[in-house]
Amino acid sequence: MNMEKLKSLPPVSEMMRAAGLEPKKQLGQNFLFDLNLTGRIARSVPDIKKTTVIEIGPGPAGLTRALLLEGAKQVIAIEKDKNTAPILSELVECAEGRLTVIYEDALKVDFSKLGINDYAICSNLPYNVGTELFINWLKRAAKGEQIKSMTLMFQREVAQRIIAKVGNEQYGRLSVFTDLIADAKILFDVPNTAFVPRPKVQSAIVQVIPNKEKIKKIYDIDAVERLTAKLFGQRRKMIRGIISGVDWEQFGLTGSERAEKIAPETFAQMAKVLI
Repeated sequence: MNMEKLKSLPPVSEMMRAAGLEPKKQLGQNFLFDLNLTGRIARSVPDIKKTTVIEIGPGPAGLTRALLLEGAKQVIAIEKDKNTAPILSELVECAEGRLTVIYEDALKVDFSKLGINDYAICSNLPYNVGTELFINWLKRAAKGEQIKSMTLMFQREVAQRIIAKVGNEQYGRLSVFTDLIADAKILFDVPNTAFVPRPKVQSAIVQVIPNKEKIKKIYDIDAVERLTAKLFGQRRKMIRGIISGVDWEQFGLTGSERAEKIAPETFAQMAKVLI
């Protein structure tokens, strides 16, 4: 695999200036130029050299370049902003067939139609759609799509919600959803000084590995989604005050609990009966 063409490219910031590319606030864009950091993120993708990696919102392609340099078998970059085309097309030329760019809204792309059997996702997610994309991917994994891993950058607060356990103040719908489907951990923090423009919030890299044994135990992930929306939507109320006429003892509960005190497995049991 010849990496010389990739290594000879100008710095990401220089290519961005040459293309007249500016971060767009309405697209939630914050660009990452630190090669040490993008390399560290790319190296965190499990088994990267044997893996097709999907990246959302490559922008000026700092992380894209790192994924290629770390030897990803194939990279599929999905980018909504066509102004990035001068940079991404140059990278495609250097990637020797390992990079495909799709100019589309990631929320509208059906990954199952990309012609790949399994894949990993690695992305510095746009802040404005990151959580929605993540929930969609978890649901896909729960329904049998072969997502090998997700190595994702989120706002630190969102990252903490993803990994939170029952009883933790950060515990919520995102925590329940993640825990039922996958194993998740924060790999490392990313300071806001690493971005252009500098966001007000700190970020973190989260790794999420879908767990087939957990997924087997889920009766209906859409039912879990509806139930968690209902109960966490009124999280200060007791559950018996939100859903009436239920024999809570069948779930090992009294009905006086609030959503934040209910374990993910119990939500799955409740969804099977109540929804």
